[in-house]
Amino acid sequence: MTSSYIPKKLRERVAEQARHRCGYCLSSEAIVGLAMEIEHLIPQALGGPTREQNLWLACPACNAFKGQRISARDPESGSIVRLFNPREQSWEEHFLWADSGARIVGKTAIGRATALALHLNRPLLVAARRAWIKAEWHPPDV
Repeated sequence: MTSSYIPKKLRERVAEQARHRCGYCLSSEAIVGLAMEIEHLIPQALGGPTREQNLWLACPACNAFKGQRISARDPESGSIVRLFNPREQSWEEHFLWADSGARIVGKTAIGRATALALHLNRPLLVAARRAWIKAEWHPPDV
């Protein structure tokens, strides 16, 4: 979440760029039925500006798990790596859908660290994805 004011037109532009879905778990506002949050990719607490280039959409859970972090430990290598940046990086390069789309697997150190740090496979979300798959709403185009 952000403590700074973000003008409505900027919020709308960022939402359009993000296709109205979380930049991390790819959950869509239309499916989950709640608005995504505007998040600072580099948190304000670390000097991140409230400018379009530093803003993206995140679901409330991913945003809360990310918090003020910009890096996390890759569980495979043990290295500290930057978290995935949905504005600058390709989701498909760092993640893939597994279990028919119910789970997100990190393909790279960035993907693995982000999936773990942001709990992209939290049980309620995996259960929701299974229901969305049955309804043919999921997985989304990347």
